[in-house]
Amino acid sequence: MKLSQFKFKLPEEKIALYPAKYRDESRLMVIHKSTGEIEHVNFKDILNYFDDKDVFIFNDTKVFPARLYGNKEKTGARIEVFLLRELNEELRLWDVLVDPARKIRIGNKLYFGDDDSMVAEVIDNTTSRGRTLRFLYDGPHDEFKKALYALGEPPLPPFIHRPAEPEDEERFQTIYAKNEGAVTVPAAGLHFSRELMKRMEIKGIDFSFITMHAGLGNFRDIDVEDLTKHKMDSEQMFVNAEACRIVNEAKDRGNKVCAIGTTVMRAIETAVGTDGHLKEFEGWTNKFIFPPYDFSVANAMVSNFHMPLSTMLMLVCAYGGYELIMDAYNIALKEDYRFGTYGDAMLILDK
Repeated sequence: MKLSQFKFKLPEEKIALYPAKYRDESRLMVIHKSTGEIEHVNFKDILNYFDDKDVFIFNDTKVFPARLYGNKEKTGARIEVFLLRELNEELRLWDVLVDPARKIRIGNKLYFGDDDSMVAEVIDNTTSRGRTLRFLYDGPHDEFKKALYALGEPPLPPFIHRPAEPEDEERFQTIYAKNEGAVTVPAAGLHFSRELMKRMEIKGIDFSFITMHAGLGNFRDIDVEDLTKHKMDSEQMFVNAEACRIVNEAKDRGNKVCAIGTTVMRAIETAVGTDGHLKEFEGWTNKFIFPPYDFSVANAMVSNFHMPLSTMLMLVCAYGGYELIMDAYNIALKEDYRFGTYGDAMLILDK
């Protein structure tokens, strides 16, 4: 398929700048793949489509406050630094993106905090915007991490055109987030409240947790028309024995297995064996899923409404069927669904 097939007109006002007041009160479009039927319900009604011993697979990655603002030595120019990942604990080395990049050279020092208490030195260039920073901090690593994160803010995606606010610290995180390492939130998981998960438990629905540290590659523009030539950024992921057991037993029983979001879908399709069972996995994946694609593990998925030309939209089209999903997106625009990370959700059912 071609990149241009995933283009649609998305008016700015359809992109959600804020989440719904309550997590499970967003809207849910339910798509029945076998019949093409579409329903419009409330997210908390998702319970009605699942039964005892069905399984939901969640991504329990935790977003860290990755966006910092600092000043360049001598000139005092304001610099945005986006933390990607820690390269070396002992040396306080971090892989980052800087903006504006043309002003940041090897040897420059950057100062952070009202009192310039955190200092970093640029020690390498990695890409056009990428740099390696060494933070000059004396003290235990835990203390350093705490001080660094206190200066950061939630890394809202580029299409949310507003500064981060205090409420984003809680809302730009799933309630089950546990393993730190993501620089963006797996958005489909944002709709699950404690109350809803409790009601799911009471109904007998099982939970399986995998970890995929969602990276900025999810928002990177694709610059090739031929999708087979696009390379995804690698993301770190973990699938443990317990997660495999819960999913594989459900599959063997013929129960529903629902993937919560595109990160989960990419992770389980990376870790699946030739027999269609989930296998333990620890490593990195750059799996790019676009139509046509045969899925092996899940027979239901939840996803938000994504941006035009995005890899997430491509994955959803691969799962739901290109025509059906693009038609559903047109309906979503007419019916005033909210798009993006803080927007509404879609449930796609195989049967």
